Amino acid sequence: VQLQASGGGLVQAGGSTRLSCAASGFNFDDYSIGWFRQAPGKEREWVSFISSREGKTYYADSVKGRFTISRDKAKNTVYLQMNSLKPEDTAVYYCAADGSYHASPRWYQDKDDYDYWGQGTLVTVSS
Repeated sequence: VQLQASGGGLVQAGGSTRLSCAASGFNFDDYSIGWFRQAPGKEREWVSFISSREGKTYYADSVKGRFTISRDKAKNTVYLQMNSLKPEDTAVYYCAADGSYHASPRWYQDKDDYDYWGQGTLVTVSS
């Protein structure tokens, strides 16, 4: 099982970039994908989520209207399009996959509820 996050780099404030999360070794269609980020000295926080079959999407308030999550099932890849970037978006971004049932309606915000994690990709937004 592997999740490979990529697409990070240095971006100017107001700019855009797209992160990719490529999955292999498991049935991608059965797994929901979440994006998290961790800034220096801070805890890992949830950013966005896309459900496995229905493709429902959710966003943290801090990125709503600026970030868009999508999935390409043919490529086993989930994307995070990041627009209007701000310096406070600077962080290591991680994708995570989970295939279990969760009763809690907002389980996807809890990093402990994910089965697999990618290695992270650094996004630095300069002011």
